[in-house]
Amino acid sequence: MSSARIGARDWLVAAGVAVILLAIGVSGHRDTTGGQGVEDLLGLLLLAAGGLALAWRRRAPVAVLAATGLCALGYQAAGFDVFAVAYLIAVYAAVRAGRRTVTVAVSVAMLAALPAVTMITGPYDTAAAFARSRGVLELAWLIAAGAAGEALRQAERRADEAERTREENALRRAGEERLHIARELHDSLTHQISVIKLQAEVAVHLARKRGEPVPEALLAIRDAGREAARELRATLEALRDDSTAAPGMDHVPQLVQRARTAGLDATLTIAGDRADIPAAVDRTAYRIVQEALTNIARHAAAATASVRIDCLPGKVVVQVDDDGTATPDSAPAPGVGLLGMRERVTALGGRLRAEPRDSGGFTIHAELPVERTP
Repeated sequence: MSSARIGARDWLVAAGVAVILLAIGVSGHRDTTGGQGVEDLLGLLLLAAGGLALAWRRRAPVAVLAATGLCALGYQAAGFDVFAVAYLIAVYAAVRAGRRTVTVAVSVAMLAALPAVTMITGPYDTAAAFARSRGVLELAWLIAAGAAGEALRQAERRADEAERTREENALRRAGEERLHIARELHDSLTHQISVIKLQAEVAVHLARKRGEPVPEALLAIRDAGREAARELRATLEALRDDSTAAPGMDHVPQLVQRARTAGLDATLTIAGDRADIPAAVDRTAYRIVQEALTNIARHAAAATASVRIDCLPGKVVVQVDDDGTATPDSAPAPGVGLLGMRERVTALGGRLRAEPRDSGGFTIHAELPVERTP
């Protein structure tokens, strides 16, 4: 049974076919008999039932095929010589759903059963029974309905294959682009970052060798160089293989610790259940904290900062506040960092608020939606 839902169009088609069958059955039967009995009412019910059964043709094509066939046999036995429109539509739907063997078997049984029912229920010889059964179901129309269903099924299959091919080509091009970006980053950044890290480590080593105090700024440069080299390697690995794990909330304490080493009085609070948080949300939360602390160090002239991550039902809330020089009257400069942060949050369907606080300083508040696995 298919998972297709029964929609308004299905009911409209089914009701339309039922009305047509009833109209043809009533007019034709009245012309030949002029009256109505129990058998006539049963025939009319079967005409209506055959049409209404089509509402389920996409959800249960084989069951509808059998139901419309039995209804056609039933109303023919009741004396209604009405063309089996509902059964032809059921044949089309079943073949379109890929049930060709069952459709052929049921249709052969129908072609054999219609003359037999006619001879059993009426005073007809073999020739008259076959002639009457052709009025209910023509072989040519039966073949046409099956061919139409098969043609549409093949067209849909080719369309699906074309879509899969486009997706595969897009993935291949994306992989090639990732490798190209990885090569460019490696060629342009790796050497410069290595030089910065090496020079900072040499300066720290010489200062300690001479017994001189090592400036905190120099230590911060050395640690930042090490972290930049590590993240660049991780980024290059992720670009070459997108299954590589990226930093997440487990690495946020390291960010806060580096901010403290650089002289910022930073606090961290992580609350709530972190189980089953999607990797994309986990990475985005890390990047928001990373960018926020970087902006505080570069632009805020702040003495303190607080980082809070709340893992709530249905969302993860990240908030970073500082006591810097920002005021409610000063609008934040639309830098690349804030733009990238907003793009990450928007890509997840979340919300980001980045603005000066009423009490002074700056706040970044992000809400990231989470769909947890049951």
